[in-house]
Amino acid sequence: MKLHFLRYFVVLAEELHFGRAASKLAITQPPLSSAIKSLEEELEVKLLIRDSKHVELTQAGAAFLEEARQILEQVARASNVARIVGRGMRGRLDIGMTGSQVYREVPAIVRQFNAETPDVDVVLGEMSSADQVNELLRGQIHAGFVNASAVPPQLAFLPMAEDEFLICLPEDHAHAQCEAIELTQLVDERFVMFSRDVAPANYDNVIAIFSRAGIHPRLAHAARQWLTIVAMVAKGLGVSVVPRSLAQSRVHGVRFVKIKGEQVRAPAMLVWNPAYCPPTLRSFIECAERILQPR
Repeated sequence: MKLHFLRYFVVLAEELHFGRAASKLAITQPPLSSAIKSLEEELEVKLLIRDSKHVELTQAGAAFLEEARQILEQVARASNVARIVGRGMRGRLDIGMTGSQVYREVPAIVRQFNAETPDVDVVLGEMSSADQVNELLRGQIHAGFVNASAVPPQLAFLPMAEDEFLICLPEDHAHAQCEAIELTQLVDERFVMFSRDVAPANYDNVIAIFSRAGIHPRLAHAARQWLTIVAMVAKGLGVSVVPRSLAQSRVHGVRFVKIKGEQVRAPAMLVWNPAYCPPTLRSFIECAERILQPR
């Protein structure tokens, strides 16, 4: 069934006059009459009673009119949705993030994108940096906020503002009230560390800090989330080196102290796979870029 035949029928049914309907459709009467005849032959039912003086809908025609209107409205909606999605203005984005990213720029990016593009649902899923990279390579998620300084060459990335590493101590620790301390003052402490398999970059950065200080930390516990590390320190299970952004977690029972003489950064980035980059994701990346790299 030709879609424009439905359109012709609806206009004629509303006008009940071939001349006015043809004028409204910007066609002549013969093709309009031919279209209605073809439609009736295809349906094998009379839709209109017509003579030289008037046009009238049959009972079947009246019923078909309602259905035809719904079909045309649905087609119009489908066309609009296609155009919106094509411009990256509707759909769903599955975005990975590490737990600590909630204390960085991620919430601001998502809020701004939601405000600019309300028809796109952003679904954040917490996962390790390593898992995010694997999911991106397989096309399982659209993008990810990872704690890393490098990613596989198949992936594209946008650097985030680098975080600074601080020492996390129990609030009753002897150095908890200091403005800054040297790592060598903690040489006898037990350290809670980040598991290397979760975020190799963060683990290697922390180990590099210890190496430059000339100490070998006593590793007491390994955790998969920065917040878990902070919570373990709060419970007196050791001390740790964590990104400054974790201070926003306001976990009770810990203090964050600067590392004297150190300006070590905790890298992070927004990562995506250019092989799986729909318009909605491009819009998200552009929004993130405005926040992460303001001019």
